[in-house]
Amino acid sequence: MAVRFGARSIAARLFLSAAFWSTLILALAGLGLSALNARWTEANFDDELGVYLKALVANLPVSGEETKGGAPAAIAPQFELAFSGWYWQTTRLDANPPDIKASKSLFATQLPHLVAVSPDHGEILSGYVIGPGGHELRMVEREIDAGEEGRYLVQVAANADVIQAQERSFEWALAGTFLTLALALIGSTALAVRYGLRPLRVLREGVAAIRRGEAQHVDGEFPQDVAPLAAEVNQLIDSNREIVERARTQVGNLAHALKTPLSVLINEADLKSPNLAEKVREQTEVMRRQVTFYLDRARAAARARTAGRATEVKPVVEGLVRAFEKLHAERGLAFSANLQDGLKFRGEAQDLTDLIGNLLDNAGKWARETVTIRARRAPPPGKDAPAFLIAEIDDDGPGLDRAARAEALERGKKLDESRPGSGLGLSIVAELASVYGGSLQLDDSPLGGLRAILRLPCV
Repeated sequence: MAVRFGARSIAARLFLSAAFWSTLILALAGLGLSALNARWTEANFDDELGVYLKALVANLPVSGEETKGGAPAAIAPQFELAFSGWYWQTTRLDANPPDIKASKSLFATQLPHLVAVSPDHGEILSGYVIGPGGHELRMVEREIDAGEEGRYLVQVAANADVIQAQERSFEWALAGTFLTLALALIGSTALAVRYGLRPLRVLREGVAAIRRGEAQHVDGEFPQDVAPLAAEVNQLIDSNREIVERARTQVGNLAHALKTPLSVLINEADLKSPNLAEKVREQTEVMRRQVTFYLDRARAAARARTAGRATEVKPVVEGLVRAFEKLHAERGLAFSANLQDGLKFRGEAQDLTDLIGNLLDNAGKWARETVTIRARRAPPPGKDAPAFLIAEIDDDGPGLDRAARAEALERGKKLDESRPGSGLGLSIVAELASVYGGSLQLDDSPLGGLRAILRLPCV
């Protein structure tokens, strides 16, 4: 049952929950009001009987005088009709046998006692008893101690049907009122749920329109509780579209990159060149580098979308600095690092090593004496914007003019064939940084050479 209920829609869950609690609260309130009304009806009925009881007490014989007919005077007409349902009775308790006087309605029958005669004389007792004809009666009684005039038990009773009829009338009216209220509450709950969940229906329709190709994004104004979800859906759609477009572009680029080496091999084979083996090795190495490049990008893209990864920047950079100092020891290059404490890159350590390592490698190739790296945490541009770290790698080499900087970031582009390398280093850094939502920028260095400014997400 729990599984079936859990599978219901949010609207059904909200409606059923509200309907259940509304019905339960109204039912408990109805039971409480019914119980209070029963007590109030009994108390009012007892008060009415008490009026007749006081009249009887006032008509008790005093100093041996008897009222007309040897009984108290008639206190109401209903007590004069036989078995009318209204009865009174007075009993002198100190007489032997007890002297009993009763209303004509009792017609030679007697009223039972509620309890044994109470020692607390004067207290009015009330309760239910079985009277003439087996009918249930509501009765009040009081013991009167008149001293030398005697002790009397005064009783007044009436059919309990009157109380029960009043209680049933109230309960029917209460049930009708609460049923109307329950239907109104359930109806208003249904309207509130429908109105409250309307933004979710609009969101669902927007996603369906995107799936059908009728829209590019989920459009419309949403309340502040749903707006973040709509924004996340749009971002997810953009991300998926970007992934598909990136994959399409990379496949096209890879096909284009492999087209030239394959054409060279085909031409060499057609010409039956004696240098065919050497050309095969040369062109297959080119193809291997291209395939490796795109595989690295694919792996990096997969890692960049893995949540919960964080890498300490300082240990990675210091390890790279020591490695490049040893690598360029013969040239006497000086590498220095100025790193902010506690700086963490939001990504894999291997990717950070590739990013910083390629930039330090490029700076080391062109530097004359000095390579420096400085990393710091940049304040986020907005309240909810992500934080980024800025790494600046400077060298004192010849530098690059503005036109050559954009060319240097192109895949496989080497500005100086005399230097070792494939020309993929800076393009790999730019591509990998963009995968993580960062960027690579080239600028003039205060040391006179080139400054590489790497922007990456940080914790």
